[in-house]
Amino acid sequence: MATAAGCRSRPQDLAESAAPQGGGESILVVEDDPLVRRNVVVQLESLGYTVIAAGNAVEALELADRGVPFDLLFTDVIMPGGLNGRQLVTEILKRRPGVPVLYTSGYPRNTIIHQGRLNPDVAVLSKPYRKSDLARMIR
Repeated sequence: MATAAGCRSRPQDLAESAAPQGGGESILVVEDDPLVRRNVVVQLESLGYTVIAAGNAVEALELADRGVPFDLLFTDVIMPGGLNGRQLVTEILKRRPGVPVLYTSGYPRNTIIHQGRLNPDVAVLSKPYRKSDLARMIR
Protein backbone atom coordinates (compact mmCIF):
# COMPACT_ATOMS: atom_id res chain seq x y z
CA MET A 1 0.00 0.00 0.00
CA ALA A 2 1.51 3.33 -0.99
CA THR A 3 1.44 6.24 1.39
CA ALA A 4 0.94 9.88 0.48
CA ALA A 5 4.71 10.37 0.45
CA GLY A 6 5.14 7.45 -1.94
CA CYS A 7 6.64 5.19 0.71
CA ARG A 8 5.41 1.69 1.25
CA SER A 9 3.94 0.74 4.63
CA ARG A 10 5.23 -2.43 6.22
CA PRO A 11 2.65 -4.99 7.37
CA GLN A 12 3.79 -4.36 10.96
CA ASP A 13 3.08 -0.63 10.54
CA LEU A 14 -0.43 -1.40 9.34
CA ALA A 15 -1.03 -3.73 12.29
CA GLU A 16 0.24 -1.06 14.68
CA SER A 17 -2.11 1.56 13.26
CA ALA A 18 -5.05 -0.84 13.56
CA ALA A 19 -4.30 -1.61 17.23
CA PRO A 20 -7.30 -1.22 19.56
CA GLN A 21 -7.23 2.12 21.33
CA GLY A 22 -7.83 2.79 24.99
CA GLY A 23 -10.62 4.92 26.32
CA GLY A 24 -8.65 6.78 28.96
CA GLU A 25 -8.49 3.90 31.43
CA SER A 26 -5.64 3.84 33.96
CA ILE A 27 -3.09 1.03 33.99
CA LEU A 28 -0.66 0.29 36.79
CA VAL A 29 2.49 -1.05 35.11
CA VAL A 30 4.93 -2.93 37.34
CA GLU A 31 8.23 -3.69 35.61
CA ASP A 32 11.67 -3.85 37.21
CA ASP A 33 13.68 -3.17 34.04
CA PRO A 34 13.73 0.63 33.53
CA LEU A 35 14.08 0.43 29.73
CA VAL A 36 11.25 -2.07 29.36
CA ARG A 37 9.10 -0.05 31.78
CA ARG A 38 9.66 3.18 29.83
CA ASN A 39 8.92 1.42 26.54
CA VAL A 40 5.62 -0.03 27.75
CA VAL A 41 4.59 3.30 29.29
CA VAL A 42 5.19 5.07 25.96
CA GLN A 43 3.28 2.36 24.06
CA LEU A 44 0.29 2.44 26.42
CA GLU A 45 0.12 6.22 26.48
CA SER A 46 0.18 6.28 22.68
CA LEU A 47 -2.82 3.93 22.78
CA GLY A 48 -4.79 6.40 24.91
CA TYR A 49 -4.25 4.98 28.39
CA THR A 50 -3.22 6.80 31.55
CA VAL A 51 -0.22 4.96 32.98
CA ILE A 52 1.10 4.76 36.51
CA ALA A 53 4.49 3.05 36.63
CA ALA A 54 6.22 1.20 39.46
CA GLY A 55 9.65 -0.41 39.46
CA ASN A 56 8.74 -3.23 41.83
CA ALA A 57 5.92 -4.76 43.84
CA VAL A 58 6.59 -2.67 46.94
CA GLU A 59 6.20 0.56 44.95
CA ALA A 60 3.00 -0.76 43.38
CA LEU A 61 1.52 -1.63 46.78
CA GLU A 62 2.43 1.81 48.11
CA LEU A 63 0.55 3.38 45.18
CA ALA A 64 -2.48 1.17 45.84
CA ASP A 65 -2.37 1.97 49.56
CA ARG A 66 -2.30 5.71 48.77
CA GLY A 67 -5.50 5.24 46.78
CA VAL A 68 -4.01 5.88 43.34
CA PRO A 69 -6.78 4.78 40.95
CA PHE A 70 -6.14 2.19 38.23
CA ASP A 71 -8.38 0.00 36.10
CA LEU A 72 -5.86 -2.74 35.25
CA LEU A 73 -2.69 -4.16 36.77
CA PHE A 74 -0.02 -5.06 34.18
CA THR A 75 2.84 -6.78 35.98
CA ASP A 76 5.98 -8.71 35.25
CA VAL A 77 5.94 -12.22 36.70
CA ILE A 78 9.51 -12.42 37.95
CA MET A 79 10.86 -9.39 39.81
CA PRO A 80 13.52 -8.86 42.41
CA GLY A 81 12.74 -7.23 45.72
CA GLY A 82 10.86 -9.76 47.79
CA LEU A 83 7.53 -10.07 45.97
CA ASN A 84 7.06 -11.60 42.54
CA GLY A 85 4.17 -10.80 40.21
CA ARG A 86 1.87 -13.49 41.55
CA GLN A 87 2.43 -12.37 45.14
CA LEU A 88 1.83 -8.76 44.09
CA VAL A 89 -1.48 -9.72 42.49
CA THR A 90 -2.56 -11.51 45.68
CA GLU A 91 -1.88 -8.35 47.68
CA ILE A 92 -3.45 -5.99 45.12
CA LEU A 93 -6.62 -8.09 45.02
CA LYS A 94 -6.92 -7.76 48.80
CA ARG A 95 -6.95 -4.00 48.33
CA ARG A 96 -8.82 -3.86 45.00
CA PRO A 97 -10.99 -6.97 44.64
CA GLY A 98 -11.86 -7.76 41.05
CA VAL A 99 -9.28 -5.53 39.36
CA PRO A 100 -8.26 -7.15 36.06
CA VAL A 101 -4.68 -8.41 35.79
CA LEU A 102 -2.42 -9.00 32.80
CA TYR A 103 0.95 -10.63 33.42
CA THR A 104 4.02 -10.29 31.24
CA SER A 105 7.18 -12.36 31.20
CA GLY A 106 10.32 -12.97 29.22
CA TYR A 107 9.99 -16.65 30.07
CA PRO A 108 7.78 -18.91 27.95
CA ARG A 109 4.22 -19.25 29.29
CA ASN A 110 4.58 -23.02 29.72
CA THR A 111 7.73 -22.58 31.80
CA ILE A 112 6.22 -20.15 34.30
CA ILE A 113 3.04 -22.20 34.62
CA HIS A 114 4.78 -25.56 35.00
CA GLN A 115 7.16 -24.11 37.59
CA GLY A 116 4.12 -23.10 39.62
CA ARG A 117 4.70 -19.37 39.26
CA LEU A 118 1.27 -18.83 37.67
CA ASN A 119 -2.02 -20.66 37.30
CA PRO A 120 -2.84 -21.94 33.79
CA ASP A 121 -5.94 -19.72 33.45
CA VAL A 122 -4.23 -16.33 33.78
CA ALA A 123 -3.57 -13.90 30.93
CA VAL A 124 0.12 -13.65 30.03
CA LEU A 125 1.74 -11.50 27.36
CA SER A 126 5.15 -12.91 26.44
CA LYS A 127 8.11 -10.57 25.94
CA PRO A 128 9.10 -9.27 23.54
CA TYR A 129 5.72 -8.19 22.23
CA ARG A 130 4.47 -5.85 19.57
CA LYS A 131 2.40 -2.80 20.35
CA SER A 132 -0.54 -4.39 18.53
CA ASP A 133 -0.30 -7.51 20.73
CA LEU A 134 -0.16 -5.32 23.85
CA ALA A 135 -3.17 -3.33 22.67
CA ARG A 136 -5.20 -6.46 21.94
CA MET A 137 -4.42 -8.09 25.29
CA ILE A 138 -5.16 -4.90 27.24
CA ARG A 139 -8.56 -4.45 25.55
